Amino acid sequence: MTRVLEGKVAVITGAAGAIGTVTARLLAERGAAVFAVDIPGTDWSRFKAALPDGTRLVTAEADVTDEASVKAYVDKARTELGRIDVFFNNAGIEGPVQPIENYPLDGFMKVLNVNVAGVFLGLKHVLPVMYAQGSGSVINTSSVAGLIGSPGMAGYNTSKHAVIGITRVAAVEAAPRGVRVNCVNPGPIESRMMQSINSGQDADAKAAHDATAGAVPAKRYGKPEEVAGLVAFLASDDAAYCNGGFYTVDGALSAT
Repeated sequence: MTRVLEGKVAVITGAAGAIGTVTARLLAERGAAVFAVDIPGTDWSRFKAALPDGTRLVTAEADVTDEASVKAYVDKARTELGRIDVFFNNAGIEGPVQPIENYPLDGFMKVLNVNVAGVFLGLKHVLPVMYAQGSGSVINTSSVAGLIGSPGMAGYNTSKHAVIGITRVAAVEAAPRGVRVNCVNPGPIESRMMQSINSGQDADAKAAHDATAGAVPAKRYGKPEEVAGLVAFLASDDAAYCNGGFYTVDGALSAT
C-alpha cells in the first residue's frame, strides 16, 4: 500500500469505535502516526491489536464536551508527536430513539453536547495548530442523518445537520490559512451504534436492520472500511482542492 501519509500525524476522536478503529488502521498503513482519543475508561486492547506492527501510537482519554479536556489532548498530541496534520473529528453518540413528543430533553441536550459542542471544541483547539503550520486536513463526521429526516431521531439528526453547518463555516475560515475542512456522511454502517439504533426502532433488532438495509438502494449496510477509505482520501494531498464539502458513503440512500 502506498504510504501517502508518511510523516503525518493523525488525531482521531471516537477512536475506539468501529469507524475510528478501522480508520486508524488505514491511516497507519498509509504511514501516519496515530494519536487516538476516546472516553475515560476505554479498553484500548482491541484498538491496539488492530493497528499494523510498528505504528507510532499515542492514546488519550478525554471528554470531548469539556474544553479543558479537549485542550489537554491537543496539547498532548503536540508535545508527544510534534504536530497535527490530520484531524478526524469523529466522536459521537446516537441518543434515544423516540418520537419528538416523547423525546427526553436531557437526552436531546446530551446528543447536541457530544455531537455538536464536541466537534466545535475540537475545531477550536486543533485549527490554531494547523494555522501555525500552514497546512492540515480536518474531517468531521456527520451522517446521512444530516441530510434527511429519520423518525425517532430528533437529537441525532439535528446534531448531524449542525455538523455540516459548522464544517462549512470552518472551511471558509480555514481555506486562506492553508487548511481544509470537510465532512463525511455515512449511511447505515455495521457497528455498535447502528445495532443500538435498530434496537430502539423495533424490539426485533434484526427486523429493523433488514428493513433499513432494504431501504438503501444498494440493499445492504456499509462497512467501516468504506468510510475509512473516504476519510483517508480526504486526509491526503490527493484531496488538496476538496474543501468545505460533505461526502456521502451511504449506498445512494440520500439520493432517494
